[in-house]
Amino acid sequence: MIEMGEMPEGIDEQAVAALSTVCVSTLGHLRDWGFAIGLQPNRRPVRFVGCAVTVRIPHLDSAAVHLAADLLRPGDVLVVDQCGDHTRSCVGGLVSYTAKERGAVGAVVDGAVNDYEETLAYDFPVFSRGFSPLTTRILGIEGAMNVPVSVGGTVVHPGDIVFADSDGVAFLKPHEGRELAELLASKEAAEGPAREDIAAGGSLSAFSGADSYAPPGWRSASSDTMRI
Repeated sequence: MIEMGEMPEGIDEQAVAALSTVCVSTLGHLRDWGFAIGLQPNRRPVRFVGCAVTVRIPHLDSAAVHLAADLLRPGDVLVVDQCGDHTRSCVGGLVSYTAKERGAVGAVVDGAVNDYEETLAYDFPVFSRGFSPLTTRILGIEGAMNVPVSVGGTVVHPGDIVFADSDGVAFLKPHEGRELAELLASKEAAEGPAREDIAAGGSLSAFSGADSYAPPGWRSASSDTMRI
């Protein structure tokens, strides 16, 4: 039997807008958890922020993915846990087309996908473990929708924020969106003056603080003084 949880509430539009202007890798400077490790996009450049609609399937049976695709709404992201099966594809051209037509902004699949050219033609971004001609089946044996799932080593709950760009995917709690966006924006803004300083002969290690760990006698290429 397929378990059907309630569709999550949409996420704060202001959080979506704010996160859409900053980089996932900037978050990687601040924390080590919440990232979908090992997943790659079907194209670059890519960027989307949306609401996680989660699906868990038992390897071969992808009936729950098709049911979820029909329920997707504008701003949603289809997030699929294949229970450790990275060899089969549960998302191809027709699932991508349906998701795009429903207004979903992307998909994150902890498994393989297929129909490479077709998904590109639909301009539908998908993160996955790669591509495979071996696909799942519609069997209706079991599966679940809008339950906690595991994707790329991270637990994802329905309604979590999916924060994705060309560097990768992170999952955030809904209440974190605006605050984190502001923090990431301030960190990125600080790099502008740093670039100007470096262009004028300044030091990257001085900006980052790495120079405080330099061995005695280390000399910066941009400095005439010895670092101790």
